[in-house]
Amino acid sequence: MKKTKIDDMKDKFQPESLMMSYGYKPELSEGALKCPIFQTSTFVFRNAQEGKAFFEIAYGLRTQGPREELGLIYSRLNNPDLEVLEDRLALWDKAESCAMFESGMAAIATTVLEFVRPGDVIIHSEPIYGGTDYFFKHVMSRYGVKTCSFIAPASRQQIEKCFAQAAKMGRISMVFIETPANPTNALVDIEACVALAKAYGHKSKQRVIVAVDNTFLGPLWQHPLAHGADLVLYSATKYIGGHSDVIAGACLGSRELMTRVRTLRTFMGTMGGPWTGWLLLRSLETLKLRMTCQMKNARYVADFLKDHPKVEKLYYLGELPAADPQRAVFEKQCLSAGAMITFTIKGTQKSAFKFLDSLKLFKLAVSLGGTESLAEHPATMTHADIARDQQERLGITPNMIRLSIGVENPQDLITDLKQALG
Repeated sequence: MKKTKIDDMKDKFQPESLMMSYGYKPELSEGALKCPIFQTSTFVFRNAQEGKAFFEIAYGLRTQGPREELGLIYSRLNNPDLEVLEDRLALWDKAESCAMFESGMAAIATTVLEFVRPGDVIIHSEPIYGGTDYFFKHVMSRYGVKTCSFIAPASRQQIEKCFAQAAKMGRISMVFIETPANPTNALVDIEACVALAKAYGHKSKQRVIVAVDNTFLGPLWQHPLAHGADLVLYSATKYIGGHSDVIAGACLGSRELMTRVRTLRTFMGTMGGPWTGWLLLRSLETLKLRMTCQMKNARYVADFLKDHPKVEKLYYLGELPAADPQRAVFEKQCLSAGAMITFTIKGTQKSAFKFLDSLKLFKLAVSLGGTESLAEHPATMTHADIARDQQERLGITPNMIRLSIGVENPQDLITDLKQALG
């Protein structure tokens, strides 16, 4: 996109102040205050020479000049709504580049396919989102890709053991971690994984990509790139979108790596559309307001649940004991406990279902990060594809419930939980 007045000041302002203006030039859109929806498949060139120049840069046929910009060609390659959105989202993680996708799984699949080859090994943490787990074990396995996992939370020694095991299986090309883990909120030490990946890469003379799914804490409360990760991924459906009305995904990282991701995105056609871009631009303007409110509400809810006689165990980052090794990881890489709370209710699956069916204000639905509070049953819903014995190994029990805290009045949320537990 064309350079705007605010671009030169971006390092002097905080991201929340730039979400309304950065990357967008009103004078290029009839003075419209907000970026319009560019609902078009193709763009008109002013002359043949311009079209030739745009394609040369887009396809890497020559180096882009210092003052030369990538022109608009075709919405599978670039679109103003996505370009402005990618510029703004990159500010939160201080990433050099960002690529938006039509879903979180599109972002994960495209990224993995770019860096992983047949015969390679992916090291990943567990538990992870059910869709990611299925993609690794049932889709990538068709192409000869193997996986080796460690259960979060894991010590550096346990992760190192996983590396040693994976090295016997083939070339380690990627370490994929989800932290906090879905649904247990268990943390993975990003810096430990980066150090081990670099050590293996130095020994094998092959780079190991460290990718972090940061969906649970979103771009506000954790910044994996600052801790050495190569790539950070989001289901933008969740906190970034924040209104449960759009499906989207994102991948961010260095310009070098993201050029590869964006190129494969172009030829796989997994990019987000203009409506997706426009909806997310709207959502970014209130991202900090929403996530801050949700984080504060979660603190009230967690305080209520931790002392309730029918709650067996609480999985919430804000309640980690000082002596717990996870506490040190939390203080090192997290800026907040976020708004995801998991707990086990005393009893069986029947008890969990009775609780869920008794909720009034909370909605019984999967997903997370929206303005409304949601409750779900991981063992039979989001992680239903994982075998029962494996669920137990990962700590996903029949009496486990996951809550995504919204922006409602916190006392009303507690009232609803209280009556459902009663």
